[in-house]
Amino acid sequence: MPLKAVCVLNGEVKGTIFFEQSVESDPVKVTGTVTGLKPGDHGFHIHEFGDNTNGCMSTGAHFNPHGKTHGAPTAEERHAGDMGNIVADDSGEAKVDLSVTQIALSG
Repeated sequence: MPLKAVCVLNGEVKGTIFFEQSVESDPVKVTGTVTGLKPGDHGFHIHEFGDNTNGCMSTGAHFNPHGKTHGAPTAEERHAGDMGNIVADDSGEAKVDLSVTQIALSG
């Protein structure tokens, strides 16, 4: 049975991001929609904590369980939570459709 998780964004920027992984050795499929963005590229990453009671100040750093330095999404040396950019269209909406190998939903 696949493992699933969800992230609900609720503020000026809104959206729902779904995570699904069939087995631990498979990539995590990350899908969803984000609205309320300015048109263009936006960094897309996972933080240490799901706590946004104080905005980005309470979410912690980028998820980085292996102590790697910050790097490009395709670099071997990068935070596990760094997933590159999403692109918002002229209406401020970005569709997310990624296959991510550096994170797992179990383990």
